[in-house]
Amino acid sequence: MGPATFSIVAADLATGEIGVAVASRFLSVGAVVPFVRAGAGAIATQAFANTAYGPQALELLAAGKSPDEIGATLIAGDPGLDERQFGIVAVDGRSATFTGSRCIDWAGGIAGDGFAAQGNCLAGAAVVDALAAAFRGSRGHLADRLVGALQAAEAKGGDKRGRQSAALVIEKPRGGYAGFNDRYVDLRVDDHANPIDELGRLLEMHKLYFFAAAPEDLVDVDTDVGTQIVAELKRIGVLGPDAFAYDAAARAALVGFMHVENLENRVRDDGKIDRQTLGYLRSAPAKLQV
Repeated sequence: MGPATFSIVAADLATGEIGVAVASRFLSVGAVVPFVRAGAGAIATQAFANTAYGPQALELLAAGKSPDEIGATLIAGDPGLDERQFGIVAVDGRSATFTGSRCIDWAGGIAGDGFAAQGNCLAGAAVVDALAAAFRGSRGHLADRLVGALQAAEAKGGDKRGRQSAALVIEKPRGGYAGFNDRYVDLRVDDHANPIDELGRLLEMHKLYFFAAAPEDLVDVDTDVGTQIVAELKRIGVLGPDAFAYDAAARAALVGFMHVENLENRVRDDGKIDRQTLGYLRSAPAKLQV
């Protein structure tokens, strides 16, 4: 049996993000199911997965073909089509889902504006219903919405064989590290007792290290905040004991700390700091060597 699983493929038209979230009682499901290309679209290929569908679908999406057209192309002449399942979403929100007639019960999918949700070997139709409803009813980062959809589906029984792995892949133009590529999120839990929860934990870390701070999380480094920063920098040993003001030396110490702690994406030069960085600084161990 291939990766009997549940997945959701989705696009965020406002940000240009396109991604896939998937979970299964199958080792390293992220190595098989998700295929994503910024500016084009994404596909999840599962059940008795034909991984050749992935690159082929991405090329057709990049050429402007619709998900319905691509789906028809993929299964044409495929002798194993009755055991295939996939969901496709274009970056403009068009979508399609396909479930072969011999996929293991329960199997099916829902395609809607901006998403395709599907699964096979599931506890029941409520699993896919939950995927779709959770995505439709959510707001915020696409990454959070996709993981939230997996969590909602798992709560309805998920893969009826149990749990093992999960993955989340999102691309957007220049969304990768320092803008050098398009890979915005690429997280995999290959073998874990609670893979979706672990995926959620990794996502929170990823957001801290790689996402830009949200405007609502920014605070001015005024006298009070500056005094707090200086006190924490002194506590952890990266600023001398005689420092009292948030001056150029204190800012340099803060920036040095942030680079050592892999928070360089959150360094700012506008007199502000984000709450997540402040929280990280307050929880940092004393005597940190920079």
